[in-house]
Amino acid sequence: MPSTRSGKRRFAVQFRLLGASLAAGLWFLGLPATASASYSDRAETQAFIADVAERHAFDPAELDRALSQARHDPTVIRLITPPARKGVRSWQNYRARFLDDTRIDGGTAFWRQYAGELERAAREFGVPAEIIVAIIGVETIYGRNTGNFETLSALATLAFDYPPRADLFRRELEALFLLAREQDRDPASYSGSFAGALGYPQFLPSSIRAYAVDFDRNGQIDFDNDPVDAIGSIANYLRAHGWQTDAPVADRARLGPETDSAALIAAGIEPKLDPALLHQNGVTTLDGRPAAGTATLVDLETPGAQTEYWLGYRNFYVITRYNRSSFYAMSVFELAEALRLRRVVDGIRAERR
Repeated sequence: MPSTRSGKRRFAVQFRLLGASLAAGLWFLGLPATASASYSDRAETQAFIADVAERHAFDPAELDRALSQARHDPTVIRLITPPARKGVRSWQNYRARFLDDTRIDGGTAFWRQYAGELERAAREFGVPAEIIVAIIGVETIYGRNTGNFETLSALATLAFDYPPRADLFRRELEALFLLAREQDRDPASYSGSFAGALGYPQFLPSSIRAYAVDFDRNGQIDFDNDPVDAIGSIANYLRAHGWQTDAPVADRARLGPETDSAALIAAGIEPKLDPALLHQNGVTTLDGRPAAGTATLVDLETPGAQTEYWLGYRNFYVITRYNRSSFYAMSVFELAEALRLRRVVDGIRAERR
């Protein structure tokens, strides 16, 4: 029979081997070695708690209790991590995801149901109804796909286990705690996208605090169950970022044989090219008119197809503040145009009946 000392030694070795195996398993699954532990046990989390508590007069124990419930979510890391090899961008493929019957039919019905609220938003904020509807359609298919990730865990995962954007998501985690206090909710009660975006408009917590409005005037902001607050909040967000009432969004562009498109595109997404400069470089609208104002030249590439060129005006740029992608902004614009035309046609048909 082995001695007690040798038995303890053998147990200690086996325990260390088990620990090493667990750590290796966590690495293989894409989890940090500390993922199984509570976030509140980690030094960087305690530093975050102390900082937020001091700056915003929180009880540190309250923040500690909340973060002790948060758990690392490997799916969040997988979804936010850019692919090792970049895929080929295709405007036609991207466009097809959003310019479909589901979003056009759904948007028409949504506009019909909330026509009064959309008209009021357009009047108060200067943003056309079709743009508001299109953003909700692109973001969540009119509330059908708002996300089912627990926001507290998603933001904690990104704040403490995703170094490339940790600063951004620590600010959003801080904003979540502030939002929960303002709305008298448990921080763990929110759910949304893997990146922490919430409700019909997919606002991050900081955007809710900065731009959300109680548009149905019932004393609270609700992005989960009623789109009316989302309608007003999207309009407010766009106005705050510089939306110009009754100004154009974009025009299809025609390039001359002498046009150096690469140089013009390199000027960036913010409109800086005045109509005279564009004209000198052979760029007009598709029907030969000069640009309607200062613009950016947008290239929408599709492999194996001719690149589409557009003139993006200030309002196009404002849409990219919602999602910093020219593909996104053009999808919103084209869906908005499709919805507007559908509504005109439906109105004509109704008159003829």
